[in-house]
Formats: sequence, structure tokens, C-alpha cells
Amino acid sequence: MNRSYARRASIACTLAVILVASSALPAGAERLVSSLSSHIVRITSNFTGVELVLFGTVENDQASVPRNGGYDIVATVTGPRQSLLTRRKERMFGIWVNAESRSFVEVPSYLEVLATRPFENIADAETLRRQQIGIANTSLPQQIGPDLADVVPNDEFRQAFVRIERDHGLYGETTNGVTFLTPTLYRASIFVPAEAKVGTYEVDVKLFADGAVIARTNSAFEIVTVGFERFIANAAVDHGLFYGLATAMMAVMTGWFASIVFRRD
Repeated sequence: MNRSYARRASIACTLAVILVASSALPAGAERLVSSLSSHIVRITSNFTGVELVLFGTVENDQASVPRNGGYDIVATVTGPRQSLLTRRKERMFGIWVNAESRSFVEVPSYLEVLATRPFENIADAETLRRQQIGIANTSLPQQIGPDLADVVPNDEFRQAFVRIERDHGLYGETTNGVTFLTPTLYRASIFVPAEAKVGTYEVDVKLFADGAVIARTNSAFEIVTVGFERFIANAAVDHGLFYGLATAMMAVMTGWFASIVFRRD
């Protein structure tokens, strides 16, 4: 209960800072201010995922004309980039074998898009494509022979890749994931699963009004390993040869010990 109270107090304090900072900005069009409940996520042995809170406010001066249609928020969370090789299996002579393959180059390891309502109700298709709103409009370049380019959303390799990432909770869209608590104060929850990679996650927040982007802001959080898990991860990266030898020796010793314990005389 004390931890929950401390968390609510921390969020309340940050909201107060945001409101004070936004009031100090010079007069002009709408401005978007946002923050996260935490900017560091620590991974330990019992890590099962984490939920972060994104919150902020839309600041405008008294001379601004009120928007008849109100505001919309789209927040895109992008994880560290990675390159992956995908293969398509085909049945030949009664067995499944690897056939054609594609390489996805420098694509997000995590991609979550949160919005106040369905994307098509926020802006037209061309604006959504230009602003890369939604997974279908996000660039996922593939290596196809000597060429490197994105493909159409209904490409079978692209669809299979997105489906696998969705199944692992690494890609997703929530069209009601952002809520306006007041006409200008918004909140959203970002869930990062245990499978998420270590690294920096960028949070791109866009403010829409009348079908157009009128403001934008960026934030970020970092996933890091701590304790013994950090030591193991650093050893695997910095001392790969010794890490491999130590792992092999441990496997041999474990097998030898098991053979002694379960030996039948």
C-alpha cells in the first residue's frame, strides 16, 4: 500500500511540474508536454514485464481559438532496432523444409501504437501513411536480393513477421489506449513484456486536431539488467570465448554429476 501511495505521489508531482513548465512557455499555438512514470526499467531474475504510465497535457494560450472537434493523441513506442531472418516452410516429399527467406533489416524489436480512437477517425489515409501511424504504415524494410526496401502491408512475409511479433506481445495497437482525463490532460498505459530487449525505447507522441498533426513531443525509457543477470549478459558480450568455454564446462560437469547420482549399480 505504501508503494502504491508513493507511485501516485510521484505521478502527481510530475504532473504538477508539467503544468508549471507548460504555463511558463511563450504564447503561440498548442504545445504538447508529456512524461513517463519511470524512465528506467530494471530487469531481475523474476522480471515478468512492466507497465509504464505515459501522461501529459496540451497547453494553449488564451488567444487560441477552441477546437470544435477536440484533440486526438497517438503515441508510438519503438524499441531497439534489430535485423532478423525469416523463412517460409514448404512441404516436400512428406516433410517440412525451409524454402524462401527474407531478412528484415533494422526493424523495431518492440512496436506499440496507442491512440484515443481508431486511426481512420483521426486522420485520412494519406496523413496516416505520411506520419507512419499504425503498424501497417510503419516502415519494416526487407532485404530482397540486392535491394533493401519496405513492401506493401499485405506482403506474406511482412504479415507473418508482424503476426509472430504480436503473438509474443512485442507488436500491438490499442486504438482506445489514450484517455483524456480533462479536455487537455491525457494518460496512457504502456506494457512491456518480459521478452522485450534491453536498450532504449523511444516514445513519440503526436497531437492531432481536425485531421492534422499540430504538435509533437518525444520521450524515452531504458530497459537495463541489474545484479547477477547484468554480470552474465556483460560476460557473454565482452568475453564471448571465455563465456562459451565456461558454459560448456558447466554442461559437462552437470552431465557427469547426473550420471553419478542416477547411476544404476
